[in-house]
Amino acid sequence: MPVRNSLVRTKTVEQSVRDTEEPEHRLNRSLSALDLTVFGVGVVIGTGIFVLTGKVAKENAGPSTALAFVVAGVVCALAALCYAEFASMVPVAGSAYTFAYASLGEFPAWIIGWDLVLELALGCAVVSVGWSGYLRSLMDTAGIPLPDALSGTHDGHFGFDLLAAVLVLIVTAVLVAGVKLSSRVTSLIVAVKVTVVLIVVIVGAFFITGSNYHPFVPPAQEVGGGSGLTAPLIQVMAGYTPANFGVMGVFTAAAVVFFSFIGFDIVATAAEETRLPQRDVPRGILGSLLICTVLYVAVSIVVTGMEKYTRLSTDAPLADAFKSVGHPFWAGVISFGAAVGLTSVCLILMMGQTRVFFAMSRDGLLPGAFSKVHPRFRTPYRSTVLLGVVVAIVAGLTSIDELAELVNIGTLFAFVVVALGVILLRRRRPDLHRSFRTPLVPLVPVLSVLASLWLMLNLPSETWLRFAVWMVVGIVVYFGYGRGHSRLGRRQDAD
Repeated sequence: MPVRNSLVRTKTVEQSVRDTEEPEHRLNRSLSALDLTVFGVGVVIGTGIFVLTGKVAKENAGPSTALAFVVAGVVCALAALCYAEFASMVPVAGSAYTFAYASLGEFPAWIIGWDLVLELALGCAVVSVGWSGYLRSLMDTAGIPLPDALSGTHDGHFGFDLLAAVLVLIVTAVLVAGVKLSSRVTSLIVAVKVTVVLIVVIVGAFFITGSNYHPFVPPAQEVGGGSGLTAPLIQVMAGYTPANFGVMGVFTAAAVVFFSFIGFDIVATAAEETRLPQRDVPRGILGSLLICTVLYVAVSIVVTGMEKYTRLSTDAPLADAFKSVGHPFWAGVISFGAAVGLTSVCLILMMGQTRVFFAMSRDGLLPGAFSKVHPRFRTPYRSTVLLGVVVAIVAGLTSIDELAELVNIGTLFAFVVVALGVILLRRRRPDLHRSFRTPLVPLVPVLSVLASLWLMLNLPSETWLRFAVWMVVGIVVYFGYGRGHSRLGRRQDAD
């Protein structure tokens, strides 16, 4: 088969579904719409709500941060509508990778799968390091400090972040034991996390001072752009620099708080383990996004009402807001909730990572050994253990503040691919049953693409450079291994 044809060969939806029934690759279907909604809430509510709220209010938008969360929620909703249609039509593990294989072709699917592996692995590592920082803080308060050598790399001093690595390994063990167990653990953690968020909203509402909201949209301030590789790509290309405060400051803030929503698409990776995926996956995606948007907006309104935005803390704004009104007890409760909450984020990111890896392996684009499921637990245990060990090492050895932005660009790239896929499949396969249909096609997918590209252009040039390097490595792996071992390619050659 010519190289060009092999790059765009598509795997039909029917074949994708048939592959899920093979005994050695069949996953256990045990999840409900409630489980999926819990997964979505569990992964979205994390460092965004506990940290970014104060940072963005102080530096970008003031009290109008609530509007920034609304804007970011709308951008995510556009992508969520596209994900929901695909998930109801192709209830198969792999999320955007599987969707791209059915619509754009094998090579684009490989690229998006390779992208998701990076996004989810680094996302889990970043979150585990953040969790480690919260726990070390609590341990220091309790008089049980960790040695510097086991506290990670800080201020140029090398160390191994033991707590971060241990968390990843524990999460790996839970995922091997079964996705239903994972959902129960997540449900407990999410209950604690949402309770803490509701405490912020309900208790904090009693300490709101109306004058703190004035002006609700602070006067605009021009900001100097970055230089070299630290400059946003749009500044390098067009000379545009973002503004803080004012109306445009709301959109600048939206580009930052958007990343608080990253993770709702993880729900789609669990489609193959859902009892009624055509109905429940769209409900899980849209339900979790709606719940998180409402909570984000409520928290930002309360926090900017409790303390003037110019005085908000950027490290622990929720806890420090309660300290500022003389309630350190509630501040401690919030810090505990933040540490507990990050555990579920790590677990769900790792689950999404292993399912994408599993799907790519089952298609032959990665070694087939990684798509074998455990005879008892019915989970992809080999890929889970491999990825768990790798992520644990990365989390333990690497200071990854800059790499966190790679998670963002990877997610936005996936949004673009899924939105384009919805348009293509509507034209190529109008006969397919869609239990959920994205409204106003092609308008909604086109708006999703434009919104995602705009946010991508606001990321630093160095992030684009790192992303390009990872993609080049992926292309080498595809042509060196994946293209020659593709199950779809072998089927077509046999025909």
